[in-house]
Amino acid sequence: MNATAAPAPKRRRNPVTLAIALPIAILVLLVLFFMWWWDKEPEQFDPVAVTTAHMKDLGRPMSTGAVTTYTLIRSVDTLMDKRGGYLSNDKLPPGAFMDNIPNWEFGSLTASRDLVRALRNDFSRSQTQSVEDKSLGEADPLLNSPNDRWLFPSSESQYTKAMGDLEDYLGRLSDSPDGNAHFYARADNLADYLQTVSTRLGSLSQRLSASVGQLKVDAAPNADVAANAAPAKAVYVKTPWNKIDDNFYEARGYTWALLEQLKAIRHDFGPILKSKNADASLQQVIRELEESQKSLGSPVVLNGSPFGFFANHSLVMANYISRANAAIIDLRALLSRG
Repeated sequence: MNATAAPAPKRRRNPVTLAIALPIAILVLLVLFFMWWWDKEPEQFDPVAVTTAHMKDLGRPMSTGAVTTYTLIRSVDTLMDKRGGYLSNDKLPPGAFMDNIPNWEFGSLTASRDLVRALRNDFSRSQTQSVEDKSLGEADPLLNSPNDRWLFPSSESQYTKAMGDLEDYLGRLSDSPDGNAHFYARADNLADYLQTVSTRLGSLSQRLSASVGQLKVDAAPNADVAANAAPAKAVYVKTPWNKIDDNFYEARGYTWALLEQLKAIRHDFGPILKSKNADASLQQVIRELEESQKSLGSPVVLNGSPFGFFANHSLVMANYISRANAAIIDLRALLSRG
């Protein structure tokens, strides 16, 4: 008879190894879960509806400029109250491992900074010799604090103080005495603000288009065209692969906030827009920006060749931004006419 082989002894798991590996595995899963949960762009809101409800809660009437001002407040507040809170200054996981939403936050913050500067320098002043509003003068530098500061004072604390100053301006804006805050919905004020917007959109469009590489003609700034100067050189510009999604989400954040601002401006500047026959041009800008906010149907930002098999999300975003910028240029031309 053949002797049966003895069964191999079972390896006993080291309880110390199991006690260490299990918490680490759970921690990794939790980090991955929260990275997935927080990686969501906030929803759009209706500027007129939320401002009406806010002013009703305050017991104050609606006034010209209230929608624009509260839209700015709501945009900044969204940075703090969305999923995961404010992530740009996180130094610990999971926020420290994320870059899409922090870049979205920076784009949205850039749009808010541009608007608060316009409020401070243009919308709230009747002329260049007018005294600036005190609350706006304090909110502007606070909102321009570094976006990644985590030590005292943190970015969140500075932006929260800025919202408090903007709320003070909003409250005084609805008061009747002439000595309180003002908002001048004039064509020249709006045109100056739109010039800043156009510059931002042009820059974003160029950066997004560089995802596939492009030749850019770079003329010497001090070239004497009258002399036999050397011809302009064509420089090849291409975005590094690890920066493509950064540019994309920064553009998404900027256009998200800009879309809300222009909807508010459509309300506050309604009479002047109609008198200039410019309301249709503004509506076209809003329509293009709405297209840029459609949900991304891919887990990653694809960067296919311009006419290749795979999509290129950066070029699609650049297309909508360029069309919005072209409409803004037409809008500024209408506002500048007598």
